[in-house]
Order: sequence, then C-alpha cells, then structure tokens
Amino acid sequence: MLIKDRPEYRQKTDILKFPASETVLSAVQKMSTRNYGSSLIVDDEDGLLGIFTERDLMRRVVNKGLDPASTPLSDVMTGEVKVATADDNLIDWLRMMSNERFRHLPVIDEHGKVVTIMSQGDFVSYTWPDLMGRVAEQTRASLGGRFYPAVIAGAIAIYTLIMMLIFNRA
Repeated sequence: MLIKDRPEYRQKTDILKFPASETVLSAVQKMSTRNYGSSLIVDDEDGLLGIFTERDLMRRVVNKGLDPASTPLSDVMTGEVKVATADDNLIDWLRMMSNERFRHLPVIDEHGKVVTIMSQGDFVSYTWPDLMGRVAEQTRASLGGRFYPAVIAGAIAIYTLIMMLIFNRA
C-alpha cells in the first residue's frame, strides 16, 4: 500500500510551520491548541529546516532546564529529517519509523515542498475489515485458491504481535 492510498493522507488538516526563530513556548501553545504532536521548521521559501516534536520538547527543553519563552526552535529542533513521498510504500516507512524510533514523517511533493505530515498512528490505523480483506486477498493469491482459515488466524496473531511491539516501543 502506498502512503497516498491511506485515507489519513487525504484527510490531513493544515501543517504547523514555524520559522527557526520562533520560540518554543509559542510553538508549543499552537501545537497544544491544535492537538498536534509535531510542527515543521521552515525557511523563508518554505524549505524544510527541521521538525519540532513533543519528544524534542521533553528531551531538549524540559530535561535541560531551558526557558521555553526565550529558546528558539532552531536550538532544539531535530535537523536531520527523514522525508517520504506520497508514492512510497507505507509498510516500509512504518518499519523504519518503528526501528529508528521516530513518529512523524513529512511527506514532500516532486518539488521538495511539504504536502503533509503522517504519524506512526496514521500508518497503523488499519481497521479490522481492511486488514482481514488484505489477509484474505493475499492468502488466496499465494495459495492459488487453497484458502485455509488457519492461515488467517496466524496472520491475525502475527499482526497483533507486531502492533504490540510497535506500541510498546513508542
């Protein structure tokens, strides 16, 4: 499945973007108002400079005793940001996000401009009917018509284990 195939990709609201000079306090107030876990740091041409997340707030501001009212985002943002495109494979990114322990992924267009941000939660928000349909479809295709309910039960068990591992690592 591609990132652009997820309903969450099409339903995302505005992205929070700030200049690097914005204070942590100002950004956190806007993030809190909108219930966002991340915001993007951009230059004057909307070029991506970094990302500021709840984890950055905890580790780089609170943990270090910095004053959020006077600390600019440039001092505490994550500068090396992984970015995806809408045509990237969702499962590949979910695996990478889980393994490398990051939860927010900017999605860019062919010009390098940010389109949206997907969260790890957006990627794992499969509904059971979606999951069951995909498992059944893949099982039928791989077994050449010999479809066994035990295979579905095994797939559900594996999915449940993967989700437990992902959410326990977050």
